[in-house]
Amino acid sequence: MLEPQSNSALPRSRTLATTSWATTGVLAIMVLLPVARVVVRRQGGDIPGATVLVQHLTLWTGFLGLILATVTQRNLSLSTVHLLPAGNAQMAARIFSNALSAAVAALLAYGSVRMIAATWHEPSALPGGVPLWVSELVMPVALTVVAGRSIWHAPGGWMGRFTAVAAIGLGFGVGLLGEAHTAAVVWPGLVAIALGFLLGTPVYAAMGGLAMLLTFAEGSPIVAVPNTAYQLVTNATLPAIPLLTVAGYVLAAGGASQRLAALGRALLGWLPGGMGLMALAVCAMFTALTGASGVTILAVGGVVLPTLREENYPERFSLGLVTAAGSLGLLFPPSLPVLLYSIKGEVDLKHLYLAGLVPGLIVIAVVGVYTIFVGMRSQAPRHPFGWREAGRALWAAKWDLGLPLVMIGSYALSLTTLLEAAALGALYAVLVETLVFRNVHPTRDLPAVLANAATLVGSVVVLMGVALALSEYLTLQGIPTALLDWITGHIHSTWGFLLALNVMLLVLGSVLEMYSAIILLAPLIVPLGQPYGVSATHLGVVFLANLELGFLLPPLGLNLFLSATRFGKPLPLLYRAALPFLALMTIGVLIVTYFPSVTIGVLRLLGIES
Repeated sequence: MLEPQSNSALPRSRTLATTSWATTGVLAIMVLLPVARVVVRRQGGDIPGATVLVQHLTLWTGFLGLILATVTQRNLSLSTVHLLPAGNAQMAARIFSNALSAAVAALLAYGSVRMIAATWHEPSALPGGVPLWVSELVMPVALTVVAGRSIWHAPGGWMGRFTAVAAIGLGFGVGLLGEAHTAAVVWPGLVAIALGFLLGTPVYAAMGGLAMLLTFAEGSPIVAVPNTAYQLVTNATLPAIPLLTVAGYVLAAGGASQRLAALGRALLGWLPGGMGLMALAVCAMFTALTGASGVTILAVGGVVLPTLREENYPERFSLGLVTAAGSLGLLFPPSLPVLLYSIKGEVDLKHLYLAGLVPGLIVIAVVGVYTIFVGMRSQAPRHPFGWREAGRALWAAKWDLGLPLVMIGSYALSLTTLLEAAALGALYAVLVETLVFRNVHPTRDLPAVLANAATLVGSVVVLMGVALALSEYLTLQGIPTALLDWITGHIHSTWGFLLALNVMLLVLGSVLEMYSAIILLAPLIVPLGQPYGVSATHLGVVFLANLELGFLLPPLGLNLFLSATRFGKPLPLLYRAALPFLALMTIGVLIVTYFPSVTIGVLRLLGIES
């Protein structure tokens, strides 16, 4: 699980500091270049090659972010090792998962070197005549740093280091086997990767190791995996991911949560259960802006939870509300998970945003009714509405509210592309927090904030790359077609298909991080809806809404762990606190799932979808 750090000064680790400053420079160019292109285009000109350069800088951000995620131990993973008994069992699990990570990183680095060697003399070049291999070089360098870091800082001291080196040696040794012996390593390799995944090996390492193992077993060189991962740079929408992440993290570091909470109190405090509704609205809005429910719990939870307790709301209800509300804004623009699903599922982004509006409001309304009931039952005080107070709060939060207006407005009016709108939003957030509110110092705080954003970007982008390689292998083997044939042969109704999808996504959403789930499952799920007449847009909303529920499903729902860590509460208490909200949100999601007009009705009204 990834957790945002505060906007403090950079840690003293030389590797971390150097990578953080390099990432800051790369992200600065990524933000400024598309914005400059918008300005130049308004004057009738253009910046040739700007989009291509930003795409390659996304590759750099991803692999520099992978270094940061590794150094700070914040790679996306199941993080289930703590369920083992403390002591030797946990240490053995950490040593094993670290050794597997080191081996996969080393093999991917080797494959990346082979990829560069194969294209060394090709005439293709980046804008300005820079050879293409210069951009590609970040892959083997970053992966080598990750492998080296995994060795030197292995858990268990020299025993862990020896195990990591042995795992790397074993991985390269397998490559020396002839074709006649490759089948002998497949099942042991699959078991090792599955075990490592369950014990906390980063998802990208488990997925990359699986892709290389299966590719090798088919007689293809492992260079195919990094080569396929590199193809991500051809995706014109991909750079929006780091840019939206930057905007969200800068807002979180700049205190936007406090200003939005004050606005919510001023506007809703007079209603029955008003402060609970305030918490609900602020968490949903903040999640939509940051694209991460974990950020909402950590940044907003510390603001609204004490307020709810002061207003006489029960502790269990307050904990459950903050934990659940962290995921309620994921369907609203400019939510990053919707963008990511649009890329992986090849569904129109505007259609997804429009289709998600009513479902998102339905789920919030269901939880809101319960919030009002609890507020009235607990006799929570109501605060008289005051135009002056509301005006002051609205004025204080005007810059925060301006971010979605700038991004969505410029994109909806076709003034910018999606990439340029994301860059404009990132620049807007940086200028507001550094120059207007001055809560983020440009040189003391901003590099650390960007480094925090890059850790998430690194985990997501690299995971997308190796998942693309695995998806290509599965497609060549006909796995999606076989899966589709099996499902259509055993499930004969649309409702039966949707019910199976509900159950599967609920379970997987509880053990997979949101971005991992989208990257791994979306390409497989989208084709399954066609035989049952399920719209791709409706299926996307159902997919994302069900993953929201998974965050709250005991025992492994990620938001439960984040809340337990953030508020210092035992997990059993969080389980009990979240159950009423899980039940209520399930009702909302079932309505969204089985009544397609809730999602595509808006599109039909606009004449977009028949």
